[in-house]
Amino acid sequence: MGRSRYGGTVDAPLLSVIIPVRDEAPHLAATLDALLTALDGSDFNAELVIVDDGSSDGSADVARASVDGHVPLSVVRRSGEGRFEARRAGLEAASGQLALLLDARVRLDPDALRFLHDRVADGETVWNGHVQVESESALGTFWGLLAELAWRDYFDNPRTTSFGEEDFDRFPKGTTCFVAPREVLLAAFSAFRTHYRDARLANDDTPILRTVAARTRIGISPRFACSYAPRTDLGRFLRHAIHRGTVFVDGHGTPKSRFFPAVATFFPLSAALALASFRRPATAPAALAVCGLAAAAYGLYAGRSRREIEVLATVTPLYAVGHGLGMWRGAFELLRGAAAR
Repeated sequence: MGRSRYGGTVDAPLLSVIIPVRDEAPHLAATLDALLTALDGSDFNAELVIVDDGSSDGSADVARASVDGHVPLSVVRRSGEGRFEARRAGLEAASGQLALLLDARVRLDPDALRFLHDRVADGETVWNGHVQVESESALGTFWGLLAELAWRDYFDNPRTTSFGEEDFDRFPKGTTCFVAPREVLLAAFSAFRTHYRDARLANDDTPILRTVAARTRIGISPRFACSYAPRTDLGRFLRHAIHRGTVFVDGHGTPKSRFFPAVATFFPLSAALALASFRRPATAPAALAVCGLAAAAYGLYAGRSRREIEVLATVTPLYAVGHGLGMWRGAFELLRGAAAR
């Protein structure tokens, strides 16, 4: 069995790594360095597809300099149609049997692709990354807590397991770090539908992966792990919170989701709160304080550290404002979509 020019054996499955970027130059070099290290430790032949979705900071040039001939690199140019269309363009441009969707802020663990290669050899070709949020700031810590508390079934006992359509909402998932046969992903992207007029605001994770889960079980393991560099300045934190609220409505505004009751009850409750705050301005701050205390109480129940409980108490009200605004934005997008149809 011979060796290929780019690492791995010549008859190993070709892995296409697809990274959409839009002004991610500050993070991209570290992401690519971690990717190349992980590839060196595996037996994958690989290619890299960078989809530059209208960057103005030279992200594509950073990619070329970072890769420097270590793996075949192609750059696909887009003009700002959003992450969903960028990923689809990357899938269409790729040639690998397997496709690894990776975000520009995600750094693979050194042994992640070695583990993946061994499982692929056993016929297990669909995997969601075990994502760890790495940050010293309170805002960054909050992003990690949000995931770990939402999916405690897995994070309280990280292990190599899998999930399907029946237990889909019990496990963390996302196209931030996700690998599957390229044809499976292309079919899921083709089947994707959103009720929003603007696909850039749509949930481009949950519906796609729910389609994949209906076809095959999705593996997850702390051995296929990566770290994520979150948005930690206040402005970007709030913008991301608003975006998360918007895509939450699109992805979970269906009875199939276990989060559907939260979507259904949010709008009448928040409308009632807004009306009460109009009459008594102190109502809104009090409600936000209660929101923070409730989050802290749940953190205490879940056995989180003192610092994490403090983060939940102080950051949750800020996140709730952004997420709530995003959900109302999602409702407006639903109305626009319905009017267009």
